[in-house]
Amino acid sequence: MRVEDIRAYIETGILELYVLGDISPEEKLQVEGMAEKYPEIKAEIAEIEKALEAYALQNAVEPSNQLREQVLNSLTTGFANNNNITELKKDTVDNIVPFTKAKSVNFYKYAFAASVLALVACIWGLISLNSQLEQSNSVIASLQVKNQSFANRVNLLDNEVNVFHDPEIKLVKLQGLPKAPGAKLTLAWSPQKKRVMIDLQDMKLAANDEAHQYQLWAIVDGKPVDLGVFDAAKSDTTGMKEMKSVANAVMFAVTLEKRGGVSSPTMDQMVVYAKI
Repeated sequence: MRVEDIRAYIETGILELYVLGDISPEEKLQVEGMAEKYPEIKAEIAEIEKALEAYALQNAVEPSNQLREQVLNSLTTGFANNNNITELKKDTVDNIVPFTKAKSVNFYKYAFAASVLALVACIWGLISLNSQLEQSNSVIASLQVKNQSFANRVNLLDNEVNVFHDPEIKLVKLQGLPKAPGAKLTLAWSPQKKRVMIDLQDMKLAANDEAHQYQLWAIVDGKPVDLGVFDAAKSDTTGMKEMKSVANAVMFAVTLEKRGGVSSPTMDQMVVYAKI
C-alpha cells in the first residue's frame, strides 16, 4: 500500500472508533491486521490512545474528603449502608464530565470532495453530450439540404424529360443577330398549356454583369410581351428554366436589359430571335 493510501486510511476516522471500541468485530480485526502490517497505522493508534488518556486525566474530578470517607466506611462495613451509596451517586452525578467521542471530519471532507468531482463529471458529460448533439443536428441539417437539393434535381430532370417527350411541345431555336452571330438559345413552348421553358445548359450567350439581365419577349398581336428575366452566368446554366406563360406568339426574342427587366424591349440590345 502506498503512503498516500495509508494516510487516507488513517484519515477515515476508523482508528479513533477502534480506540473507543465503537466498531464491529469485523472492523476491529481489520484494524488490528492493518496495524500489524503497517507501522504507521500502529503508531497512529498509540498516539490516539495517548491523546484520549491525556484528555481523561485533564478532565478528571477529585472527590471531596467527605465523599472519600463515605466510600471507605461503606467498604469496611461490607456496604451495609446502601443509603450512603445512593447519596454518593447523587453527589457525584453532577460532577461527571461527559466525554464526547471525537468526530472525524475527514470522512465528510472526502465525501464532499467526491460529490464535487461527481458533479463536475456530470456537467462535463452534459457539455460533451450537448456538443455531440449539436454536431449530429448539423450533420442531419446538412443531409436534409443535400436530400432536398437532390430531390429538386430529380424533379427538374423528370420535368425536362416530360418536356421533350410531350408531343404538344415545340422546340424553338433562337439564333444570334449580326452583333452576336455565335449566340443561340433553345426554348420549349406549349401553346395549349401556355408553357415556356428555356434551355440554360445548351444556350450560348455572353455572361451578363451584376447590373444587367437577359429578358425574354414574345410578340403577340404585334406587341412585345414580357416573359421574364434570366442570367447567363455559369452558376445558372444548368437545366431548364420556366418562364412566364404565353399562348399565342409569332416571334420570340431576347434583349439585354437592366437587372429586373423593363416594360418594353430595347431593340438595339436584342441578341437572339426566332420567328414561329
